[in-house]
Amino acid sequence: MSETNITQISDGQLAVEGELSKFTVPSIMKQGHNLINNANQNLAIDLKGVTRTDSAGLALLLEWMTLASKKDLQIHFKNLPSQLLKIAKVSDLDVILPLAD
Repeated sequence: MSETNITQISDGQLAVEGELSKFTVPSIMKQGHNLINNANQNLAIDLKGVTRTDSAGLALLLEWMTLASKKDLQIHFKNLPSQLLKIAKVSDLDVILPLAD
C-alpha cells in the first residue's frame, strides 16, 4: 500500500497522489476536508497521481463534492483514473461527476 496525499498546488488547485482505497480514504478525507473548508474559491482536484482505487475512492469524491456544495463552491476533477471512471459508470454516477479537461 502506497502513501496517499492531497496537496495544494496553487490557489484553487489540489492534487491527489497514491492509492484511494478503504484503507487510505479515511485519512485523506480529513486532509481534503481541511483544504476544502479553508478554500475561498472554486477548486480543481487533479487525480493524475492516483495509482489504484476502488469504490472508496468514488465515495471520497462524492463526499468532497457535497462539502464544496455546502460552501457554495464548485469542484472539478481532472485526470480521473480509468479504474475510477469504470466504477462510476457501473454505479450510474459518472453523469454527476464534475470532470474537467
